Amino acid sequence: MSHDRIPLSVLAMILLSTAPFAAGTAEAQSAMAASAPSPAAAKLIERGRYLAKIAGCNDCHTARYMELGGKVPEAQWLTGDQFGWRGPWGTTYAVNLRLYMQAISEEQWLKTAPALQARPPMPWYALHDMTKDDLRALYRFIRHLGPAGAAAPAYVPPDKEPKPPYAQFPMPPK
Repeated sequence: MSHDRIPLSVLAMILLSTAPFAAGTAEAQSAMAASAPSPAAAKLIERGRYLAKIAGCNDCHTARYMELGGKVPEAQWLTGDQFGWRGPWGTTYAVNLRLYMQAISEEQWLKTAPALQARPPMPWYALHDMTKDDLRALYRFIRHLGPAGAAAPAYVPPDKEPKPPYAQFPMPPK
């Protein structure tokens, strides 16, 4: 046997005997903490899940959610949609909230949401009525889901024809 080689059986013993200590590293502890939220954090995440359901966030921000009567796996929630909403304002698309929330801090969200004014059909005024705790819970839930999906299509001005599929809203009565 050469002196510069470690037999596979010895290498396996070394790895197995040091494995319990690997969990004690700061990196491993951080990973374990991220996968198991504290009871308080879990409660906030659950509140955010509830709010996403009852506030109708999934109706637009989760592809096919309305069509399937809400029977979309949570892993696919809030990833935006390619379906457009066309009206006098142009054509808008539901933003991928999973990517959006990864790009901003909680404090930015808590400042932005109460002042948000978006194009239809986004019911931005509903965010204005949420408490700071509700907004925090929604943010934490969406962050908990993690990044997924692709960015939604860009806004299309009213004078441009969007690619299908889209819903056409009529001009409002005068």
